[in-house]
Amino acid sequence: MTIAAILAGKGGDVVALTADMRVSDAVAILAEKRIGAAPVMDGTAVLGIFSERDVIHCLHSKGAAALDTRVADVMTAPVQSVTPKEAVIGALSLMTRRRIRHLPVMDGDRIVGFVSIGDLVKYRIERIEADAEAMRSYIQSA
Repeated sequence: MTIAAILAGKGGDVVALTADMRVSDAVAILAEKRIGAAPVMDGTAVLGIFSERDVIHCLHSKGAAALDTRVADVMTAPVQSVTPKEAVIGALSLMTRRRIRHLPVMDGDRIVGFVSIGDLVKYRIERIEADAEAMRSYIQSA
């Protein structure tokens, strides 16, 4: 089970933000798209990840002025990433160790997708259920 299998199911569309964007504009995009995070891009380079957690930390430290802050000043960097060939369990392990919930999927220097811990857990549960069903069918046919 690889990250490529997850991207095959969910697609490789990536909602990206720019470093100079204001936090209020980035929050509006996250809310509109109903997502919890997005990569911060400069052309094809991933500079960081902007997430709900970044918004909370920023609001806590700056109050309402946080909304006029640049995304680059509050994003999480440096970025942890995975390749499409990465095993799902390896990506889950990385997320657990680093206490992160989103990973850009990189093919060389190019972003080809963005996965959340929810995407990975959903995929693992589906695979476990499929394996259990196959085992039940095998036992019943014996």
